[in-house]
Amino acid sequence: MVFADRALACRLERPEAVSGARFVEARRRLYPGSGAEWIEVAGAYAMFDGPASPVTQTFGLGLFADATDSDLDRLEAFFHGRGEPVCHEVSPLAGVSLADRLSRRGYRPIEFTSVMYQPLPRTVVPPPPTNPRLRTRLLGDGEQDLWSEISARGWVEHPELSEFFLALGRITASSEGASALFAELDGVPVATGVLRCCEGVALFGGASTVPEARRQGAQRALLEARMAIALAQGCDLAMMCAEPGSASQRNAERQGFRIAYTRTKWQLAV
Repeated sequence: MVFADRALACRLERPEAVSGARFVEARRRLYPGSGAEWIEVAGAYAMFDGPASPVTQTFGLGLFADATDSDLDRLEAFFHGRGEPVCHEVSPLAGVSLADRLSRRGYRPIEFTSVMYQPLPRTVVPPPPTNPRLRTRLLGDGEQDLWSEISARGWVEHPELSEFFLALGRITASSEGASALFAELDGVPVATGVLRCCEGVALFGGASTVPEARRQGAQRALLEARMAIALAQGCDLAMMCAEPGSASQRNAERQGFRIAYTRTKWQLAV
């Protein structure tokens, strides 16, 4: 059994922090003038990825060490010095004392996230293919732009953010240590997914399917492919995150994931 306790929270929060740090490094490499940077304070990773980026925040606050007022002063200075709001994604396993400290400093909750996990078996027996027209494969050399294009097309509900999603996908596919995959329908790329393995934990993300290819089993195929890669890299735990009650959460639960906890994003009032 793997229990949803503080030890598990530490295992689950570190891969997201590392993923964010590698993303920031890729942003700085691809866009040298972006000012992208990250620091570590009291075990928490603080990332600046530019204005309005979902990566511009902290992960792991209060889990790896108690967050003192001095620590929070330093983190707030990091974001304020770059003209950005101060946001912390906080696990409830960090304790009520941290929530109280944040409240007293003027923070308020602005978002919730379901953090889900499942133990990985020693071996994975691939199930019979649900759609013989589908296959998955890893990103090839020079395909970062194609991966970002397919990923961005999956967010067609937000056409005003198309350029943002294109840049987001390009950086994700270029991040050190990330395994980016395609699902292809009749040989044509229609869906994306990404995997990062960190200290035995496989973090699944980047799930996107173009509208015309949905409900064909592409994301299930990508999930199974990433499970196999995670096992080959020695992982014993898989994780993914989703908006509470969303279709993404339901799909994850259908595939055996269960909720470890609901994380809160706190933002300092201006």
